[in-house]
Amino acid sequence: MCEPLRHNVVHMRSYSMGRAARLLGVSPDTVRRWADAGRLPTSRDEGGRRLVAGEDLAAFAAALAADAAEGEDDGPHTSVRNSFPGIVTAVRLGDVAAQVEIQAGPHRLVSLLTREAVEELGLAVGMEAVARVKSTNVHVDRA
Repeated sequence: MCEPLRHNVVHMRSYSMGRAARLLGVSPDTVRRWADAGRLPTSRDEGGRRLVAGEDLAAFAAALAADAAEGEDDGPHTSVRNSFPGIVTAVRLGDVAAQVEIQAGPHRLVSLLTREAVEELGLAVGMEAVARVKSTNVHVDRA
């Protein structure tokens, strides 16, 4: 079993309500409501602004994802764990290939697929779609 990577961290990063909202893909008002309801722990800085500790935000994001996954019993059964529900913002059709763009919260995903697949799915600008990403390589950059 893998042990978690531990560092001697002197200062844990905290996030503003607005930054937490962007990371969770919701509005700042939603994050404030969650904090007011006691679902998301917060503290205040010297200026009185509310902050969310990085560890608390990570745990809350994981819990939100688990809750959302529980409610998806009617969806397709798949091994893909990275699902991005969103709206189709562009469809570019070629003779054989096609390019589809989906805006999923703050994420813009672009998929190259066959024209036949786009036509079979009936993909068009303005419709809901789910981009599912499965990759053997995932690169992580420190923000």
